[in-house]
Amino acid sequence: MTDDALDPLIHVPARLRIVAALATLPDGDTLSFTRLQDLIGLTPGNLITHLRKLEDAGYLSSDKTGSGTASKTTVALTGHGRTALAAYTATLRTLLNGL
Repeated sequence: MTDDALDPLIHVPARLRIVAALATLPDGDTLSFTRLQDLIGLTPGNLITHLRKLEDAGYLSSDKTGSGTASKTTVALTGHGRTALAAYTATLRTLLNGL
């Protein structure tokens, strides 16, 4: 990716909403899967798919505790994810300022 290109991983609207929601949390804080789902408005399957792509890129981390119906999954933005979002927003601002 060139410096003037938008990160295609973050540029997908659902993933941008996920990363933006997690970026509002203080560094190291997590959000439960169900709370994130409520905030973003995605189906569980759709949210899982987007979270997996972001986690594979190192943009977020997830932690699952328990099993079955008692399980709880939490997600957090990593330092790499925060850096990627900052670069994305800077690139977007530069593109918009050029209009």
